[in-house]
Amino acid sequence: MFTRFENLSERLAELESRLASPDLASNRQEYSELAREHARLSRMEEGYSAFKRVAAEIADNQSLLKGETDEEMLELIRAEIAELSAAQGELEHSLKLMLLPSDPNDEKNTLLEIRAGTGGDEAALFVGDLFRMYSRYAESMGWRVEIMSANPTGIGGFKEVIALVIGDRVYSHLKYESGVHRVQRVPETETQGRVHTSAVTVAVLPEAEEVEVDLDPNEIRIDVFRSSGPGGQSVNTTDSAIRITHIPTGLIVTCQDEKSQHKNKAKAMKVLAARLLDLKKRAQHDLISADRKSQIGSGDRSERIRTYNFPQSRVTDHRINLTIYRLDEIMIGKLDELLVPLAAHYQAEALKFEELPRR
Repeated sequence: MFTRFENLSERLAELESRLASPDLASNRQEYSELAREHARLSRMEEGYSAFKRVAAEIADNQSLLKGETDEEMLELIRAEIAELSAAQGELEHSLKLMLLPSDPNDEKNTLLEIRAGTGGDEAALFVGDLFRMYSRYAESMGWRVEIMSANPTGIGGFKEVIALVIGDRVYSHLKYESGVHRVQRVPETETQGRVHTSAVTVAVLPEAEEVEVDLDPNEIRIDVFRSSGPGGQSVNTTDSAIRITHIPTGLIVTCQDEKSQHKNKAKAMKVLAARLLDLKKRAQHDLISADRKSQIGSGDRSERIRTYNFPQSRVTDHRINLTIYRLDEIMIGKLDELLVPLAAHYQAEALKFEELPRR
């Protein structure tokens, strides 16, 4: 395994030279690809350097054992070797994960789409709750959240919210959030205290770069219309709202949040590009062999992934059978308790698959 880490510095030097080249400025796709590779290899080099430092310290301590006769010193040296060995094991595991095929989308910004499912007004209210939860998590990570489109209801909820989350490795953190999120609680309108069950769907899509999706103008129909708010109340007296239809796929994107038609069109095009990239990704995913699907899971966002039970202050992620009794903390954006174990689970599954004998 370690031979693959030996030549990292040479490749990093090549990448740094290429990234500094003036002629690369005009090639956005190549620049993005090289920058992502440089960031990934830099992390690998740091991890391998740390592993070698720990290995050297273990070797030094083992040498000390041979010449030491004082029993108290021997105990101290053995304790330090045990501590260093544990650290070495963790670093080795991290290095194995780094050798897994990387997801090219991990470094990207992310479109987060949250929609009300079954449950009527209660589902719409939970869309708002989830959006606030993800927004607070984004804030804690130093990310920026830009609303692309929102369809509010008159009671403080949303039928749909689409937002662009911008920051460092956003997709790598949020990509396992796609799916059906179920909520169990007593609605504000419930007079008899009965617990209702509602559902909300979440889609996490990597932001598409212009070079990744070929949008033929002849395959797009753009309609403009007048924006309106809840109940049909006019919120704009000009035709600034945009509806874009991608004719080959039937995908429709609407944006009316901005007063400027040009801004609404730009946002709608960004959402359409991300959805088309997602379609392309899912088509590629369908080609993966059945045994690999069984190893790493389908990642289908139609699956029920999580239940938020308010009466018991309980949140359960059904994919990894993880239950946490601190729902209030989760809802204010403290998501690492869920996201970190999820990432570890899928990494472990991917490692199992990589270690399977090839037929």
